[in-house]
Amino acid sequence: MPKATSASGSGARSALRRNQACRSCRKRKLKCDAARPHCGTCVKHWQSLISVPAPVGYAHPVEPQCVYDPVDGLTLSPETDPIEKIRLLEEEVSKLRIQLQEQNIPAHSPGPSMSRRHIYGLCRPGSTATSPGSDSQMPVPGNKLFAYNPGDVSGLHHLNFRQDGLAMNMQCTAVADVHSELIHTGWNTDLPEPHVLDHYIETFFRCDPCGPRILHRPSFFAAMCLHPRDPAFPHSAILHAICASASRWSSRNVAMQPDGSRKDEFAEYHASKTRKYIDRTMATGADIFQVVQACIILSWYFYQEGGWVEAWVFAGFQTRVAIPLRLNYPGTFCAHGGALTAGYLPPPRDFRDLETRRRTWWMSIVFDRIVAAGGWTHSIDERDIGTELPLRGEDFDAEHLIPNNPQDMSTEDFFITHLPKYTDSFLLFIKAIMMFGRVTDYNVRSKLRTSTLPKKYQDPFALPGFKELDSLVHRSFLENLPHSHRFNIGVTDVLANGPLVDTDLYMVHVIPYAASITLHNLYLDLNDVHRLSTTRCIEAAQAILSAYYMLSATSLDTTRLHPFITICWYLAAVVQVQVCKHFIEMGDRVREAQVWGEINVLRQAMLNYGSRSPIGTRQEGLLRGLMKEAVRLSSQKQPLEVGLPLYPFSHATLFADPTLPYCDAPVAPLPNPSIPEHHEATFYESTVGVEAADQLPLPSIYVGTSMVAGNLQGDAPPRSSDFLAWDNNSGR
Repeated sequence: MPKATSASGSGARSALRRNQACRSCRKRKLKCDAARPHCGTCVKHWQSLISVPAPVGYAHPVEPQCVYDPVDGLTLSPETDPIEKIRLLEEEVSKLRIQLQEQNIPAHSPGPSMSRRHIYGLCRPGSTATSPGSDSQMPVPGNKLFAYNPGDVSGLHHLNFRQDGLAMNMQCTAVADVHSELIHTGWNTDLPEPHVLDHYIETFFRCDPCGPRILHRPSFFAAMCLHPRDPAFPHSAILHAICASASRWSSRNVAMQPDGSRKDEFAEYHASKTRKYIDRTMATGADIFQVVQACIILSWYFYQEGGWVEAWVFAGFQTRVAIPLRLNYPGTFCAHGGALTAGYLPPPRDFRDLETRRRTWWMSIVFDRIVAAGGWTHSIDERDIGTELPLRGEDFDAEHLIPNNPQDMSTEDFFITHLPKYTDSFLLFIKAIMMFGRVTDYNVRSKLRTSTLPKKYQDPFALPGFKELDSLVHRSFLENLPHSHRFNIGVTDVLANGPLVDTDLYMVHVIPYAASITLHNLYLDLNDVHRLSTTRCIEAAQAILSAYYMLSATSLDTTRLHPFITICWYLAAVVQVQVCKHFIEMGDRVREAQVWGEINVLRQAMLNYGSRSPIGTRQEGLLRGLMKEAVRLSSQKQPLEVGLPLYPFSHATLFADPTLPYCDAPVAPLPNPSIPEHHEATFYESTVGVEAADQLPLPSIYVGTSMVAGNLQGDAPPRSSDFLAWDNNSGR
């Protein structure tokens, strides 16, 4: 029966509604009068608390700790944030929804990738939802990349289903329903659909020569099978950057510009999304390491696009951001320093986290050195790099728990000592780039210390440190490569899968010659045939050209090479342009025709690379600007309009005049200099003879490397030692 009505006076307060009492009283199970802003019980408790002196190191609260839940009809407590409360409720609802969906997943789920499809409730174009016991399973796009065309969006409107062996075709007309499903599952709708994203991730790891170095592929693919709201799911900034980079090899919305460059709207969209995450991190510091990784991937995208301003800005940003992360310290962590200099990141959690940080740091340093190749100051000096070199790629992927690499930039004989257990093509590539960076540092600092440019007649070997740097670049680095890497430029023939190329190893054999040109080009003087800088430059230019001949002898796609190869081709072409001017002034039309042909081979290499990466087209445009004077003075009818054969070394020579019979065409005979023996450079195992000439000669290295081009026209396969191993007589 109902309780009797209280006989208290009219001023008595009515009973409180549910959750109307303050949180402190509810927690301590005390009576509460719900007075605002602080109830009487909390006020009494606070007064008794402050009546006693506070212990050492402790301060009493300045007011009662009384907080209320929001109640209809009552004002909110000042400490209650409605937005934060809504966020907490949404997270709770999301967790409950995920638990409910996971309960509906069959216990015999076929695998992580299939589990993610069940979680999302999505149907991928061209895929089927088969029963676990079915013998026939349709392929999922992304496993067979060549069968899936990302540019064909018609498949997005046609979904194939198979259940109990019966096939049904359903037309999907409500695209909004698909988006609502994505939103419902927590998918970031700025990203492509899951099956399209899978395709771009697979393409990125398979084709991109730069970005995948900083990611642990097995764990990354495993993380992609998690729910999008899982904390271990890859960060959206990284996924956007991957889409921008991978679009180069799997384009969707590409338009060709009048100048021959590409405009990829899909890539530009995802690049802009990545930049928004970077801007947000700059303002808040949230997810800083993941965003730095995305920044590195995006930096290589801008570099391949020929976006010099973005590349320079990002190079400085990512290296400077890595400093407070303490990535430049041994073990990528430093426990020393006070509150102002402590590391932003905690110590690495495990082996994978440590190696990922190492690779992220070194890739930022490699990018900084490559961007500064034009003669710019580096963002960080090599003396401030204390991080040890990474481990081999196979050890990183397999997570072999081996000791840290004992080599860092302070190690003695860093560039010529290669420990077998800590050496692969990527580590050699890092060393080659750091060697190139030393050349850049030397040139930049030499200019800073002098008021005038160096003179061509000046002997550079008299300058401090020049001789040692020349010895490292010209001979020591290549001669001390491990045997398995010294006589192998990375191009191998595999009968089952066709020829393959190790991009890093190929660059290891090309970068020293580009560094030699950068070091000696200021002192190049073709009028002095005994000048060693002239020999070095022509030798390096011909070696780079011969390396391209050997690669073009295969069916490999040269656009898969590292983008820094375009800079190497450009440096070689710059030397050849100066040689061409020299022959024009001499009136030697035969050797001028030969050099024009070699220049056009390098131009064609840049243009071929530019068909996919605009940096090739940009470098070829810069080269044409340097060739204006040579074109104006040339006696050739069309020096820039040379018809290119399928292979530059074919007997249908580049240099033939189409108006002449083949037998009468100037087929670029070898220049035949007569130089003292101590300046002559030949190749091991090379037996091609050279006849004397009456004309003013070039250094004989111009002959030696041309032998390789001649050998490539024969039946015998080219040998890497033909142009990678130099005779000892060529040294100073």
